[in-house]
Amino acid sequence: MSVQNDILLELFLELEARTPEGLRAELIEGEITVSSAPEGDHEHCLSELFGQVVLQSATRMSLSGHKGLTMPGAAGHPPDHVIPDATFAPREQRLFRGAPPWMACDSVAMVAEVTGSRAVLDRIAKRRCYGRAGIPLYLLVDRERRSVTLHSAPSAEGYTERHSVAYGKPLPLPPPFAFDLETADFA
Repeated sequence: MSVQNDILLELFLELEARTPEGLRAELIEGEITVSSAPEGDHEHCLSELFGQVVLQSATRMSLSGHKGLTMPGAAGHPPDHVIPDATFAPREQRLFRGAPPWMACDSVAMVAEVTGSRAVLDRIAKRRCYGRAGIPLYLLVDRERRSVTLHSAPSAEGYTERHSVAYGKPLPLPPPFAFDLETADFA
């Protein structure tokens, strides 16, 4: 990593440590972003997602809302520090127990984002970050487009497969989840 990247990472970690409650700082593809706390409709979508995963997943899942993950940065950039809206891992792994604020993304089964004020970040940069890190599944609830997209088959550029449905249509989730996600209540 270059001196410039070392300085950027150090600056980010200092900013993140001083970010006021209710805000969150991320380092994504060499750019520092600060986001405000999500509003109610955003959290409603997450609640619907959490409930379905807990009740219907074929594998018992642990979940975390807003867990800091570190992952490889894009070429020429420091490591990414991303906070997905939701992170899922098989419960038997106890992935979140004792984890530091910024943990490696090994053993994460799926991350999810619900679009907010910076939807383009969720649609493009975060998709590339999660795919580059090898996270098997990335679920995007796109409130502006009224659709839900499952990205799979991670690659260095993001994901090579995607399946989208409009709100109201079921979206099949593969193992370890193995159920059809109902999307009508996201509207």
